[in-house]
Amino acid sequence: MSEVVVALDGGVLTVTMARPDKKNAITNAMYGAMADALERAEGDSSIRVVLLQGDGDSFTAGNDLADFAAVSRGVQGERHVTRFLAGLAKATRPLVAAVQGNAVGIGTTMLLHCDLVYLAPTARLITPFVNLALVPEAASTYLLPQRIGYARAYAMFALGEPLEAETAVAIGLANAVVPLEDLRAKARAAADALAKRPFGSLQHTKALMRDPARISAQMAREGEIFQERLMSAEAREAFAAFAERRQPDFSKIAG
Repeated sequence: MSEVVVALDGGVLTVTMARPDKKNAITNAMYGAMADALERAEGDSSIRVVLLQGDGDSFTAGNDLADFAAVSRGVQGERHVTRFLAGLAKATRPLVAAVQGNAVGIGTTMLLHCDLVYLAPTARLITPFVNLALVPEAASTYLLPQRIGYARAYAMFALGEPLEAETAVAIGLANAVVPLEDLRAKARAAADALAKRPFGSLQHTKALMRDPARISAQMAREGEIFQERLMSAEAREAFAAFAERRQPDFSKIAG
């Protein structure tokens, strides 16, 4: 069974992360499939909206740390996350998300590119980049402070403080909290409503509200530093500590 399921119905392309046994931790192959879906949407006039969701009790646990650890050891190869992030930055179709449980790392930062976000009461938005000796991505260092202010954004990044669903809605990171049993139906209804709106008007409205060039430039800047951090001694210690189920010790590593 595919770990990303893509289905088109009624002008809505639904992209489902389907790796519930691993909390939908995103592998390189999964990024490739999701990037393909975003590229497909941009090239197919019958696709009016993209709906993102995850199976199981989590939206996504974020990046599969085995992939990160491999990169930190020097393993080479195409990283499809770059294509996925570029697809988010350049998306002209409305993006809708249905989020339950933990949305870790990219699970939170991808929501900053979504136009409508619905959360189950169980949703928690978590950005533990610094805890892993990395830096934020997906242009979140630009988009998150812009959305919720510097102080809240810094706490989320530097302290790894999670946001509960109600708080996320209150500060403008999501549209509504929806009972878990109604979550997918609510997100789908919103996607269907958008699919019936004038397509050109929606495209222009989104373009006027976003700055793709600024977003792409920030992604590129973040990506360079992120790659450097993946190869750092601090990152190797963070990944080793995770694998060994212990607290990392950064005290003896020079900054």
